[in-house]
Amino acid sequence: MTSSGKRTSGNPATQAQLDLTIKQQREQQKQDKLAEYRRQLARRRRSRLTWWIVGGTAGLVVIALVVASIVFAPRSANEYTANDSTGATIEGVETFTNETEHVTGTVDYPQNPPAGGPHNQYWLNCGVYDEPQTNEYAVHSLEHGAVWVTYDATQVTGDELQKLKDQLPNTYVILSPYPELPAPIVLSAWNAQLKLDSASDERIPQFFEEYWRSQNVPEPNSACTGAVDGPGKQS
Repeated sequence: MTSSGKRTSGNPATQAQLDLTIKQQREQQKQDKLAEYRRQLARRRRSRLTWWIVGGTAGLVVIALVVASIVFAPRSANEYTANDSTGATIEGVETFTNETEHVTGTVDYPQNPPAGGPHNQYWLNCGVYDEPQTNEYAVHSLEHGAVWVTYDATQVTGDELQKLKDQLPNTYVILSPYPELPAPIVLSAWNAQLKLDSASDERIPQFFEEYWRSQNVPEPNSACTGAVDGPGKQS
C-alpha cells in the first residue's frame, strides 16, 4: 500500500484487479449517491404534491363555506329609506295630536299602546325585545323617528312572529310584546298607529315607508341607541 492509502501489488495482474475493484467501488459510491439524490428528489415532489392537495382541498372547503353562508344565510331585514313618506293614505291608520314633554314618573296615555305624548328624558334603545317595555322610554324613541312594533304574545308566536321580524329594518325599530293589546299586532309611530290581525298584512311595509324615521317627528335624526336597554333585549 502506498503512502496515499491506495492498495498496490508487485504483480501486474493483481494490480490491475485491485485498480478495477477500486474503480468499481467508486462507481458504486457514485451510484449510491445518485440513488439517494433521486430518493430525496422524489420525497420533495411527494411533499409538494401533498401540500398542493391539502391546500387545494382547504381552498375548496373555504369556497364551499362561503357559498353555504350565502345560500343558507337568513334573509336580510327589509330596508326602508328615511323620510320616504309620500303622504299616501293607508287604510286603517289612525292619526293623533300628541304634545311632547319630558316628565318623570308614569303617564296615562290616550292611545294603547301610546303613539306619542309626554315621556321620560331617556329613550329606549331600539332593538328586539322578548319582554314588555316601559311606555315612557319607548315613546321617547318614537319622538326620534322610530317605529314601535308591539304584538300579543299569546297570538303571535313561532312562524308568525318570525314573519313579523323579517319585515323590520335594522335600525330605528322596537319590537316587543305588549299586554292587553287591542289587536294581535299594533304599529306605532309618533302620532300614527295601525292595528293588524296578521304579520302577512301588506300594510306593514307601507306603514314603514310612510312613518319610519319621519322628518315630521319632534326630534328627527336623533339617536335610537346609547340610552336605556329594556328587559329581555335580544338584539
